[in-house]
Order: sequence, then C-alpha cells, then structure tokens
Amino acid sequence: MQRPLRWLWLAVAIIVLDLATKYAASAMLDYARPVEVLPFFNLTLLHNTGAAFSFLADHPGWQRWFFAAFAVGASIGLTVWLTRLKRDETLLAVSLAAIIGGALGNLYDRLVHGYVVDFLSFHVAGWYYPAFNVADIGITLGAIGLIWESVFGEKRRARRRA
Repeated sequence: MQRPLRWLWLAVAIIVLDLATKYAASAMLDYARPVEVLPFFNLTLLHNTGAAFSFLADHPGWQRWFFAAFAVGASIGLTVWLTRLKRDETLLAVSLAAIIGGALGNLYDRLVHGYVVDFLSFHVAGWYYPAFNVADIGITLGAIGLIWESVFGEKRRARRRA
C-alpha cells in the first residue's frame, strides 16, 4: 500500500472526538445520574477502572497499568501491520486505524485519570448494556472490519485480480 500510515488520520480523528465527548460528558453530567435522551438511551457518566464490561474493575489497581501496557503494545503492533498492507486492503487499513484510535483514546484516560470515562448507555425492558464511549465504538467497528476482512476480504481481492 502506498503511504499506509496516511490512514492514521482516522485514528487521530477518533482520539479527538473521543476526548472531546468525554470532556463534555464529565463537565455536564453528574456521576451515575442518567439523563434520558431516548426511551432506550441515556447519557450516564461512569468511570471504568477495568476493561470491556468492567472486566477486572474490582481489583486493587494493577489492571490500570496492565491495560495501559496492552494498549501501547497493541497500537504499536497494529501500526506495524498497517505499514505492511497491500494497496487493495482499504477496509483492513480503516479497521486497524479505528482500533488504534480507540485504544489510544482509552489509554489517555487510564494514564491521566486512572479510569476510562464512559457515558453512552443503552437499555431495554430493565436490561442495561454496559456504558461505553467513542473509543469503544472505534475498537468495536475496527474489530468488526477485521472479522469481515478475514471472512470475505481475500475472496473479494482474488476476484478483482482475476
């Protein structure tokens, strides 16, 4: 791929949007007090010291540094992978950049605050999906893109080459 690191603009955009929305949520919302936006969606400021779904959040603090180190290592590894992509692997490039942006957005929170700021809360019939943020959206969409590429990408590229 010619100039594969040009896709890092997407990672930067995710980081900026993530940090801006977390700042706004922290400034305008009271902790753990939901603000209803739609019947199934609230803005609820929460602090997550763990990982996805508050995994390991109840531990004494070592997880902060573990997840920070993991985010740094993953971001470096994904950036190296990004530099090795072929010209026709655009979805893969976008997916990697989205994951990098999400990882670094949450890394900032872990290093500066000691927790990740979450504020998007969906619910239905008394069941609440764990709160999340823009960085988590980037990571999730990037992971979906990676899965899509692993299932359909090579077949599509082979058809284009034929």
